[in-house]
Amino acid sequence: MPKLLVLFYSRTGHTAQLADAIVDGARSVRFTEVDARRIDDLAPQHVIEAQPKWKESRDRLAAMYPTLGSVHDLANYDALILGSPTRYGVMASELKHVLDQTGPLWAKGAFVDKVGAAFTTVQTPHGGHETTLWSVMTVMANLGMIMVPPGYTDRAIFTAGSPYGATSTTGTGGPTEADLAVARHQGARVATVTGWVTHAKSHTH
Repeated sequence: MPKLLVLFYSRTGHTAQLADAIVDGARSVRFTEVDARRIDDLAPQHVIEAQPKWKESRDRLAAMYPTLGSVHDLANYDALILGSPTRYGVMASELKHVLDQTGPLWAKGAFVDKVGAAFTTVQTPHGGHETTLWSVMTVMANLGMIMVPPGYTDRAIFTAGSPYGATSTTGTGGPTEADLAVARHQGARVATVTGWVTHAKSHTH
């Protein structure tokens, strides 16, 4: 049974909404096991508590999603779908901090031929959707993963998201239904391809 991890950092809850849709899409593929894990803030607690909206959002997300126990847990999955809001056109430091700890796993080839994909939220149009996705996928390439972007494999991607991964512009609100449709498709596509890969690995040809 293929095991997928949807791992994300979300400060306001918008990226979490995309993560939920990706989980739903992945779970629609038979025999797929899917976990969702949140990355906690790196900011000190007193900084978060000084901003009531941030604290409220953090408390709400913490009640909804468990955090990743250890970076070594990443090696237990057949596919990783990683999400982050954009920060100046690249992934947020919270996700980068997790990936920066994967050196010992990389040295052992723990990610080679596992499936990878990325998603993001951006506050403004043209604010770094694609560069943020590629900042995540660049790390995946270094880890030897098989990247599975949505491409133009569903009609929804012609009106929302991107061929590189699910995205949402959230400056005027949360993800739209079109954004969520792309995210669900991405989850299903990654789960399907992961099933193929794990099946092939289980056979000696």
